[in-house]
Amino acid sequence: MSDRHPMTGNLMSGEAQGGMERHAYDVVVIGAGGAGLRAAIAAHDAGARTAIVCKSLLGKAHTVMAEGGIAAAMGNRWPEDNWEVHFRDTMRGGKMLNNWRMAQLHAQEAPERVQELEDWGALFDRTDDGLISQRDFGGHKYARLAHVGDRTGLEMIRTLQQRAVALGIDVFMECTVTDVFKDGDAVSGAFAYWRESGRFIVFEAPSVILATGGIGKSFKVTSNSWEYTGDGHALAMRAGASLINMEFVQFHPTGMVWPPSVKGLLVTESVRGDGGILKNSQGERFMFDYIPEFFKAETADTVEEADAWYDDKKNNRRPPELLPRDEVARAINSEIKAGRGTPHGGIYLDIASRRTPEFIRKRLPSMYHQFKELADVDITAEPMEIGPTCHYVMGGVEVDADTQESAVTGLYAVGECSGGMHGSNRLGGNSLGDLLVFGKRAGESATSYASSLGGTRPQVDEADVKAAQASALAPFEVEGGENPYTIQSDLQQSMNDLVGIIRTRAELEESLREIEAFKERARTMVVEGHRQYNPGWHLALDLRNMLIVSECIAKAALAREESRGGHTRDDFPGPSDEWGTKNLVVNLDAAGTGVDLHEKPLPEMPDELKGYFA
Repeated sequence: MSDRHPMTGNLMSGEAQGGMERHAYDVVVIGAGGAGLRAAIAAHDAGARTAIVCKSLLGKAHTVMAEGGIAAAMGNRWPEDNWEVHFRDTMRGGKMLNNWRMAQLHAQEAPERVQELEDWGALFDRTDDGLISQRDFGGHKYARLAHVGDRTGLEMIRTLQQRAVALGIDVFMECTVTDVFKDGDAVSGAFAYWRESGRFIVFEAPSVILATGGIGKSFKVTSNSWEYTGDGHALAMRAGASLINMEFVQFHPTGMVWPPSVKGLLVTESVRGDGGILKNSQGERFMFDYIPEFFKAETADTVEEADAWYDDKKNNRRPPELLPRDEVARAINSEIKAGRGTPHGGIYLDIASRRTPEFIRKRLPSMYHQFKELADVDITAEPMEIGPTCHYVMGGVEVDADTQESAVTGLYAVGECSGGMHGSNRLGGNSLGDLLVFGKRAGESATSYASSLGGTRPQVDEADVKAAQASALAPFEVEGGENPYTIQSDLQQSMNDLVGIIRTRAELEESLREIEAFKERARTMVVEGHRQYNPGWHLALDLRNMLIVSECIAKAALAREESRGGHTRDDFPGPSDEWGTKNLVVNLDAAGTGVDLHEKPLPEMPDELKGYFA
């Protein structure tokens, strides 16, 4: 069709009123990763007119970087595995700060969601007797990660994308949402712009599902893709929703540290699950020195037992390299700080001396290719240099466990931009299961709400449309201001240095002062040129989100005076029983320019579930 872009297929004109497109839907999903696609499919299947809006091209979502697998207690390798064990592992991995109901639903429903993916065409690796293969991962008692080599996320996206396209769901690619509209206390739609042309779009919809991923681009060293600027977190706050657990940022233990162009790029946990070990520059296998009391009973304390576990898992305890991610990241950080790091400031991850080249190339094809092409390192012959990288945020929009609805009627959040499921630390593989389980629930809930309204839907206020347009165009009105790239670079450095893996009161207070200064500088950000093809403008809009989310993280990290999961305070080195019973909740302040914080008790776990931790 002539009115569609020849490459993306996006509508070039649409129904234009005053230079603005307008579209009406029942459910608008913001984000086209695993969570967004699964939510859109569920909404469509429940009868909703559904649209997907994504910043990038369809199929390019950050979910493709999830390499290891989908955690689901299918029992294919270990018949003893079941949802109760998975639930227990998830709660223990999150240091009991998880929303128990979300952890329960996830453990119960993940196997069915994996089976569904296979029914839709996903090609999983197989056991010898033809079942979906499952691999070991840190923090999981049994091998339970359904996988496709080390390209599981790519297969998930390919399958869900194909399904969404086959169902005919409308997709708005390379399109960014800047505001969620409300009519009174309920969602009425969203405001967006085409990244290519700068043309504005109004979506009228009573249900909006946020599936925008994480916040990693606020940090200098991250495994996250360029889209991860905290958009969903900030959109929810501006709409009146609250965020929880924002102090808990997961630094994946193993990101590439060399060459500089790929610093932070993920090295899958599967390398350790398949036999890889961590060594310092002196050749010592140091993880035995960092086994916390909490995990001593199930962790091998000798090299002999750790190595025997790979062949006989029943009679040996797990290697310390497979402790939860927060423990491994802190241990690596300590070794580097003690001067036992590699020449490029990391430590060594060695699978070459432990597995055959054929095994490595078969089990870890992406890792082999990634290091060979990008670092000229043959991982079948030499160790990798790796170090912690900002990877995932456990915190996000506070939602109802069963429906994923936020405090704002009609506004839902799912995947990495929602909070509660993972507590203070996410186990590897639980993210992909989270996307599927809660994506489906959010899509169905959003549709159910939209259809309950009948003909009396919340209306978009034209004054709000004008305000959203003026706000988006504001950077073009400034004269003599600062380039947004400079502010972003300074923010990333500040978050890296002051709100990183190890935190102190003085550094966090300093970070909050610096964020205030960045906010002041951002008020006079200037954008050159016009709205077409203007990445500087796009960043200026993203930066507003990054600044508010960074303030949430720093403020919550300052308030939580303990070390737990992804949050480590040097001045409060241990976990505290008192802090273990509450979440920190952040909201936009009355002026809309800063963040208010308050404490909230954790949801009380029922007695029958408490029994699993006796």
